[in-house]
Formats: sequence, structure tokens, C-alpha cells
Amino acid sequence: MERPHLLFVTGKLAETALRHTLLNLAPRAGFDYSVTVLPITVAALAATPWIARHMHIPEGISRIVLPGLCAGDLAALQALTAVPVERGPKDLRDLPDFFSASKPSDTGYGAYDIAIIAEINSAQRLTRAELLTQARSLAADGADLIDVGCDPGDAWAGVGDAVKTLRDVGLRVSIDSFNTVEVEAAVQAGAELVLSVNSGNVTAARSWGCEVVVLPDMLATLEGLDATIDKLTAWGVLFRIDPVIEPIGFGFAESLGRYLEVRRRYPGAEMMMGVGNLTELTDADSAGLNALLLGFCQEVGVRSVLTTQVINWCRSCVRELDLARRLVYHACTRRVLPKHLAPELVLLRDPKLREHGPAVLADLASHISDHNYRLFAEGSRLHVVNNKMHLEGTDPFVLFEEMQRREPVDPSHAFYLGWEMAKAVTALTLGKNYTQDQELRWGFLTVPEESRSQKGGETPPLPKSL
Repeated sequence: MERPHLLFVTGKLAETALRHTLLNLAPRAGFDYSVTVLPITVAALAATPWIARHMHIPEGISRIVLPGLCAGDLAALQALTAVPVERGPKDLRDLPDFFSASKPSDTGYGAYDIAIIAEINSAQRLTRAELLTQARSLAADGADLIDVGCDPGDAWAGVGDAVKTLRDVGLRVSIDSFNTVEVEAAVQAGAELVLSVNSGNVTAARSWGCEVVVLPDMLATLEGLDATIDKLTAWGVLFRIDPVIEPIGFGFAESLGRYLEVRRRYPGAEMMMGVGNLTELTDADSAGLNALLLGFCQEVGVRSVLTTQVINWCRSCVRELDLARRLVYHACTRRVLPKHLAPELVLLRDPKLREHGPAVLADLASHISDHNYRLFAEGSRLHVVNNKMHLEGTDPFVLFEEMQRREPVDPSHAFYLGWEMAKAVTALTLGKNYTQDQELRWGFLTVPEESRSQKGGETPPLPKSL
């Protein structure tokens, strides 16, 4: 079968790096290639109509790949040829992943079967507007039920109205209380799940007409669980079982064993896990913990999880759980590792670190003919390159002083360079990829960054990276 012949479009500065990348990539990806170098320093600064006027397309090309940052409608180029024209990645170092991702992919990713119950703690202390705002935000992040959390003490007289407020806008609601007065008012207003019952209040559950979460009377031994379940089963009350996960240092390992034991006793029963007992009570970022706990739940058949977003490091737990439940479902149902599937939960570091390498940076420095600065962060060092210098080091203040000594920088560019160097140092510190004039990647928390040229600032346009 004849190999496709791809035409890659680039500018003068990126030519060497692109050819080096394609030399290794093309044999593995199964294509032949040509490179056309436009009469411009950085091709990413060129719009597609300009590229169309300055580009020659040789015979035998089966596909044209532009730099991902090229602006403009592809129709201007597509009018010149019958072969497909597309944008590649923003950074040429991502070409290997780009061609891997462009192969036919499994379209089944994204399904899940674990429900997320998001608790609003101390709901009675909130105004109705505050309650509704929090609930809508949780639902938008992926919560299936909004759990109205009640404080211990006297019964909350407004609980029914609070539940009705949420039900009136189409939200599903659960009630978290052992106070039977509060629970009865909540279920009458439309709550569909009660957290929780044991032998102390199981009799009241007979008349609520909704599903309940069952707890053991004694966690360590599961004492009382079987008797409570027997009563609910006899009365026809739907239930899900929560053996209760314990914090680290307070029986965490044994509590996981209780989930396995309950599944052994009740192979077909619905189960729930309150993951906040671990995420809220551990000095660790919550994303990894949530992914691990949902992996356990998926394998054991725990089909609902309860979470809170009280402490700051848990502020995005619902969104994390929504991403994690899709990841673990795909891994378990397809029997594949939960790796290289969806990187949104890789927040602190990047999935793969890309580097140009010393040779490419040296070649780049030798070809730059303008005074605009190019910044790079790799090999544990910062690099500053323009037509008069190639500086490198670990301290941005020292580098900037040397830049000022050689070629004074005006205040506007100084601010820009300070911003970019701060990003570059952050990338070096954490093991992230840095590309000048682009946002750092933070998984699902990434905030898109608009470049100076896109904003149309008054200072001279600043170059994009390779």
C-alpha cells in the first residue's frame, strides 16, 4: 500500500526543529513528507490568505499540515488544492501525539455508571439564592443529586422550602439528616434519597416512600446492618448500603475491606461511598485520591459516591469525580489501563515533557535576525534568545539584568517578559511544558491565554514560539 506524502508548512526559524522531528516521526507514523519553508521568520504569525499567496504545492502531496497557531480560514488554502488542508498542533513537539490522536479512535469513551451526590454543608445557614447558586454550580460540574446537609440540633423548620426551591428548578435532591422531622419535611417536598438510616431510625423509613442509605450500627463489625436491611426488604423500601470509608490512620484499610465484605454478603445490592472522608481529611490534592477511590468503586460495584467541597483543596471535587468516573468505567469495561486516555486529571505536571534540545536551540539562536526575544524553559534552565544574545540560567532576575545591560528593555516589554519568565520558572519547577505566549497546561483547570498579538496591544507584536 502506497504511503501518504504529507507537506508540512513552516517558517525559517522552526525549519531545523521540524525536520529533526519528522526524521524520527515519519517512519513510525507511516508517511513520507516534504517541508515547505515560507519567506517569514515564524509561520505561526502568518494568516492563511498570506500563506496561500506565498506557497507552492508540489505534485504527489496527499495532505497539507499547517502550524496550529496559523490564523484565518483554511478555505483560502483549500481553494488551491484538492488534497485536505489542516492545522497541526500548536507546538511542533506535539506532532507525535497529533498523529497518534489522528488515527481512528474509540468513540465509546465518556460513558459511566457511578452517580455523584454533592453535599451542600450547613444548608440552613444559606439564603435561598445562595443555596440555589451552589446547587446549580454543582449540577453543572456533574452532580446527579444535590444533598441538603443539615446541622445537628433542633429541627430545621425551612428544610421543606429549601428542598422545594431546588426541585422547582429541576434538580434532584437528597436529605442528609438523622432528624425524622427534617427528613419527613424534605421527602414531602420532593427529596428522593435519605442519608442515612440504621437501627435507630429504620422504623420511620417505612413511611417515607423513598430510597434510603443504610449504615451499620457498629462500623468495625458491621453489627446491625443485616437486621436493618432485613426490615427494609420486608417493607419494600429501596436502599443502598454505605459501609463508611474511614480516614487514614483511623481504619482506612479495614474500611475498604468492609466494602468487599458487604459486596460478598449482598452481591446485587446498591452501595454508596462517602469519598469526602478521605479527600477532605488528607493533606493531598483531591484529584488523584478521587480517581483512585472511583477505581475501587467501579471494580466493587459501588454505584454512587457522596462528596463535599468544603476545604480549599477539595473545591473542584465534583468535576474531578465526573472526569474520574468516565476514566475508570472505560478502563474496567474495556480492560485497558487508565493511562493515555484522558489527561484532564493530570494537573500538577504534564503528561509528557517536550524539549527542543541544546542543538536545536543553538541552531535557532544562530538564525534569528530580529531583536524580539524568544524564551524557552528546558533542561532545568531558562533560555533567552534574540539576534544579539543567547542567555541561559536558572534565575530570571539575573537573566533580566544581563538583558538590560546588553539591550535596555522598555517597560511594556519588561512586564511581558516578567510574565513569561514567571510561567517558565513555574514550568521548570513542576515539570511542565512551557511555550512562549501560550498558557501553561493544568488539566481541566487550564485557563486559555490570549496572546499579545491577539489582544492587539499598542507595543510591537511579540513573536510566538516555534
